[in-house]
Amino acid sequence: MKRVLLVVLLSVLAHDAMALRCGRKLVQIDDHKLDVLERCGEPQWTEQRMGVRGSRLRHPYGGLQLEQFEQILIDEWVYNFGPRKFKQYLYFENGILKKIDNLDYGD
Repeated sequence: MKRVLLVVLLSVLAHDAMALRCGRKLVQIDDHKLDVLERCGEPQWTEQRMGVRGSRLRHPYGGLQLEQFEQILIDEWVYNFGPRKFKQYLYFENGILKKIDNLDYGD
């Protein structure tokens, strides 16, 4: 039972990282993209696009409906730290780091 719990816990932790080490410097979720550039340098690949985030609230009987939507600027970056390390995928919303994922091994 303990082994199963350990495997599940490790698989959950392996998907989304909370921090990325660039040399001796650390980049964490909620850092600004300018701080990431300063600590890690230029990424190998970047893409920028506009997205929409929002919510729709409805009364159970259908009498009231509220919608809130906002445009957000999405940046996606990939860092390649070489063949012995995983490539790192960084996802930003409005310039703030929201997600770090491991990709395949680098080149």
